[in-house]
Amino acid sequence: MPPNTTATSGDKPGKTGRKKGRKARLVVLVLVLAVIGGIAFGAYWSISTVRASFPQTKGSITLEGLSGPVTVKRDGNGIPQIYASTDADLFMAQGYVQAQDRFYEMDVRRHMTSGRLSEMFGKGQVKNDEFLRTLGWDRVAKQEYDTKLSAATKKYLQAYSKGVNAYLAGKDGKDISLEYAALGFVNDYKPEQWTPVDSVSWLKAMAWDLRGNMQDEIDRALMTSRLDPQQIKDLYPDYPYSRNKAIVQEGQYDDVTRTFRQSGATSGSGTPTGTGTTTTSSSAGSALTSQLAGLYNVLDDVPTAVGVNGQGIGSNSWVVGGQYTISGKPLLANDPHLSASLPSVWYQMGLHCTTVSSKCQYDVTGYTFAGMPGVIIGHNADIAWGMTNSGVDVTDLYLEKLSGDGYLYNGKTKPFTTREETIKVAGGASKKIVVRQTADGMPLLSDRDDELVQVGKRATVNTAAPDRGDGYGIALRWTALDPGTTMDAVFALDKATDWSGFRDAAAQFDVPSQNLIYADTKNDIGYTLPGRIPTRSSVDDGSIPAPGWDSKYKWTGFIKQDELPYEYNPKRGYIVTANQAVIDKGKYPYTLTTDWGYGTRSQRITDLIESKIKDGGKISTDDMRQMQLDNSSEIAKLLVPKLLKINLDDKNVREAQKLLEGWDYTQDSDSAAAAYFNSVWRNILKLAFGNKLPKELRVKGQCLWVDKIDSTGPVDDDTKVRECGERDADQAQPDGGDRWFEVVRNLMNQPDSAWWKTPAGVGHRPKADNMNELFARAMIDARWELTAKLGKDIDTWSWGRLHRLFLKNQTLGTDGPSVVQYILNRGPWKLSGGEATVNATGWNAAGGYGVVWVPSMRMVVNLDDLDKSKWINLTGASGHAFSAHYTDQTGKWAAGELLPWSFSDKAVDKSTSDTLVLKP
Repeated sequence: MPPNTTATSGDKPGKTGRKKGRKARLVVLVLVLAVIGGIAFGAYWSISTVRASFPQTKGSITLEGLSGPVTVKRDGNGIPQIYASTDADLFMAQGYVQAQDRFYEMDVRRHMTSGRLSEMFGKGQVKNDEFLRTLGWDRVAKQEYDTKLSAATKKYLQAYSKGVNAYLAGKDGKDISLEYAALGFVNDYKPEQWTPVDSVSWLKAMAWDLRGNMQDEIDRALMTSRLDPQQIKDLYPDYPYSRNKAIVQEGQYDDVTRTFRQSGATSGSGTPTGTGTTTTSSSAGSALTSQLAGLYNVLDDVPTAVGVNGQGIGSNSWVVGGQYTISGKPLLANDPHLSASLPSVWYQMGLHCTTVSSKCQYDVTGYTFAGMPGVIIGHNADIAWGMTNSGVDVTDLYLEKLSGDGYLYNGKTKPFTTREETIKVAGGASKKIVVRQTADGMPLLSDRDDELVQVGKRATVNTAAPDRGDGYGIALRWTALDPGTTMDAVFALDKATDWSGFRDAAAQFDVPSQNLIYADTKNDIGYTLPGRIPTRSSVDDGSIPAPGWDSKYKWTGFIKQDELPYEYNPKRGYIVTANQAVIDKGKYPYTLTTDWGYGTRSQRITDLIESKIKDGGKISTDDMRQMQLDNSSEIAKLLVPKLLKINLDDKNVREAQKLLEGWDYTQDSDSAAAAYFNSVWRNILKLAFGNKLPKELRVKGQCLWVDKIDSTGPVDDDTKVRECGERDADQAQPDGGDRWFEVVRNLMNQPDSAWWKTPAGVGHRPKADNMNELFARAMIDARWELTAKLGKDIDTWSWGRLHRLFLKNQTLGTDGPSVVQYILNRGPWKLSGGEATVNATGWNAAGGYGVVWVPSMRMVVNLDDLDKSKWINLTGASGHAFSAHYTDQTGKWAAGELLPWSFSDKAVDKSTSDTLVLKP
């Protein structure tokens, strides 16, 4: 490979992709198939062409702009450890090395975040681009870069960009990645220079998928077309504080709370916990239902950056203090649960200064994102940290009364601010759009969907809302649309050496709000909740969309960082975060959210820790790994004893029922009992709830005869209409997450509830008038569903045959001709685990059994000997489809194995397979 020289940075930001907007890709792929399907495939995609894009990992390369030599050591899995003498050289080399392995992924990401996918994939991506231009992620990122970030952070971002551009210099697309060769047949697209803003923009994509309860706001509003307020409350039960412990249980929050209680101090007029009484449903009526049905379609088209938008997805992290570990020093575990992508969203690497000094400050290793300098999760020589999504409510939807060129606010019409955006389209004409924003910067999302405009004009409202006039629109208030300092936080975390430095760094991590856990080599552990978290007035708890025309619903301020909950060296000796409530209701003066995860995973982890340390037991690194792999089904523990008592007439169904006898509730991939139980669970949810939800929440294409509804609700005249679901299978409800565990748990105390009633089904399926009858019907339906899927012989059944993971390249491998998918995609893998288990291989019960999200990586850090730490990635280091490191970690990941994680110079040298020297 010839030497590379550094080119100057350009000025355009960028983007990544997910699963929708596929029509354009299909056009591209059909054309690609036409070329590669015969002689052209053999001639153009020869072995030499494929290998042309593989990175040089040995020898030396000259890079203009380095101040000294940089060494890149890769282990047998292609994971790089970089050694440099200055910060600038370190981050320049990071940019170069990540571009070697993952530039196509980086390029797609920046086109997503800037609303420019149409430039790569054509007109089918225009709708996505329109929506993302309306959000304006790249514009906010540029504001951050220009006005918020420190001079040091800017220097690092510039150095990183210089490294990426050094890699690009002199290369054609086909020299960079196989995918560019495919695009080259139908598009003259050429990769452009990388910029610092391209890196910052990715933080917005991360924040989008970790944005809190926006989906719950939409779903609750949509439910009003078929369900009354009590029924909706049934489906959103209170968090079970008495059963599933909150994160913060003792320590520092007591001091903060005491101050609040004694002085009544607030940061703005925040909403005290439990006092919010949002009244939007009564004031906006069915306008919300019809508007939000359209909004869901828009949101569902947005590519998922790092996770599935919906209930149930989460992450695990926990830390155990040295008093309970074999080594006598803390152990810290983390496994973020995100949608499966190929390559993995994470990139493993180490960044090492040959001598740590003021000139070169970093000695850190862990997981980062391709396209971003620094390390997001990992450890340095002194501390380790992990993250889970806090789930705090940082978004609100507002129904806006449109009036001419403005919107109604406190009885007066205010003008929108506007900007014009031009979307360039590969192979077609450019398109111009106008983006409208309210005075406080809320973009009008409804401008991006014709259906929203029409339903806004037709929507009926009651007298408490303003006359509809030209219709209603929907605007979004979201903390990530304000410039922030999260990029500063990344570098501060990477070089923090103690609890105080960690807390200072975390305070800059404003969006997305994360649960941060901590451990250090001095035997301290801790937790802190950072983030820019809004306060609301007493009339609004943020649980449902609010009327934008009333100033009482505006945010009143933000919680001060030193008023957020944290915990340091708690007496119990461990801290668990798994998306449960941060702090008990009533012990904190602000409402953080009304939509926590329900604590099933966190409590199971707590129970596993307690079981290990009772009677003086100690925990090892491998014990932490085994906890990460726990497959126990908490809902099975509740339901199976009931299911085994049900009398069944059909011998074939009784045969399946017997699988549950003696089952230990463990969802191993080879378990027939797990397969049958999960099918029963899926059918319970479908019969009791799914068939009673509005079409906007049900699976696309699944049709039912239901009571007719009009603008006021169901029509009480026995009129039936055929309605078909409208959601993608991995987003529909009931998804089967631990919210639904809690729903069913509560209703089991009401065996004659109307929820348990269901009419007779096809094939002599009996109707149900109570809980036991519905359970019996679900067991019958499950038996015949699995017979169709797995065969009549139950000895051949297994959970892994249903619960499979397919890894798909997120652009050209997502849809289209089988030849291209075969080249780019991998799988399936038969997986253990399941929904709301610690080993959270999530699946959506409404849509099927396939794996929707996964532990995207797993790590265990040993603070006694960092070289005894372990890690694994979902896929591999490389984004090149024919590289040995494309999915070389996946098999081990699926089997629950972890790889050695070298940190010290001696350990890295021992594990090094390839050494590359970058020379100035």
